[in-house]
Amino acid sequence: MRLSDMTPARGARICAIAVTLALTGAQAWAQARAPGLRPAAESAEAGLWDIMDKAEAQARRSAEINSDPALNDYVRNLTCKVAQEYCSELRIYVMDRPFANATMAPNGYGEVWSGLLLRVESEAELAFVLGHEVSHFAENHSAEQLQARKVRQNLVLAASVGVAVVGVSAAAGATTYDGAQAILDATGNLIDALYLGAVAAHFRFSRENESEADRLGLARMAAAGYPAAAGPAMWRNTIGESASSDFERVRKRDARLGIFDSHPLTQERVKLLDVEAARLEVTGADEGRERLRAAIRPHLGRWLKDDLRRRDYGQTLFLIDRLARPETDLGVLEFYRGEAYRLRRHAGDEVLAEAAYVAASAHPDAPVALWRELGDLRKRRGDAAGARSAYETYLRLAPAAEDAWLVQDAMQAS
Repeated sequence: MRLSDMTPARGARICAIAVTLALTGAQAWAQARAPGLRPAAESAEAGLWDIMDKAEAQARRSAEINSDPALNDYVRNLTCKVAQEYCSELRIYVMDRPFANATMAPNGYGEVWSGLLLRVESEAELAFVLGHEVSHFAENHSAEQLQARKVRQNLVLAASVGVAVVGVSAAAGATTYDGAQAILDATGNLIDALYLGAVAAHFRFSRENESEADRLGLARMAAAGYPAAAGPAMWRNTIGESASSDFERVRKRDARLGIFDSHPLTQERVKLLDVEAARLEVTGADEGRERLRAAIRPHLGRWLKDDLRRRDYGQTLFLIDRLARPETDLGVLEFYRGEAYRLRRHAGDEVLAEAAYVAASAHPDAPVALWRELGDLRKRRGDAAGARSAYETYLRLAPAAEDAWLVQDAMQAS
């Protein structure tokens, strides 16, 4: 066929045929994996595994990896509890990162971030999140998304061919400019949509994948002996934290479990989990609240300090309220409540910060630093005697502190 024989209508038909072939040539979606299987060496999924192998090696070298063997064993054992058939294949790393996030790669490499461990109120809630991620792994959702991206890429290529053909026909003078331009405009919009979809899908699961992981994750945690109601409770708390943000854009945006989750935690999604949880409910089951708190207690103060670095003090205060419900670790929690108010600096926050520091001081686990901060607050509001008393307590409890000389200077100036 000569270029001069190519009309816009024929070019459009070729574009449509190419798109149809791209769709019908796609392979079937990946199926749920059998334990112990690996993808064929020449497959596209094997390439994805290779990428994740490299990511895992980088995670092991990261300065953010948590080195507490007891905590890591706790999380790995709980993962195995909800994924018994895959236990030998899974490698879970606890990372000290102040965001609520957990991931499970198709090669069995997973991460649980400290921000998530702070936010789950019980072992049952953590089991649900781990069950959710394991379900992504078990159902080969990453392979499904890889296949979906391949289809989108084929569509982009097919549509591009159509654009090129129509463009050539217009250049050859076989049709009018207006007719060719209309087809180019329509196909160009399609390319934009497909390209953006392909980019967005790279690290994200579909809505159907997320719903399936919700349902299967709930079933896994219930089968492990946990109350199924903990699943939707976890989602509700996440929605509540987003609503408490200091930032309007966060409050208006739908809540998400993690930074890689593209699908919102809507009330409708939670209600569907409520129905499923009622069907699966395990009566008299232990939520494991004390076991979870015991596992994270050695890291509680450091993780809260990291959380404050996000500078969303409304969310941190919401988190501290939840952590304080069992009325344990109140010295640490009240101190960091005071820190959140001190750093936020809204009207009245200094008064709230001082009250939180005083509340923390009544508990044996209170950080010594509260006395220094209390002294600074009292000094700023002109309470010289109160400031001196707080500074003296700090120096008595921490005589070798690196900032002792600064506190002595502040005490003399008060």
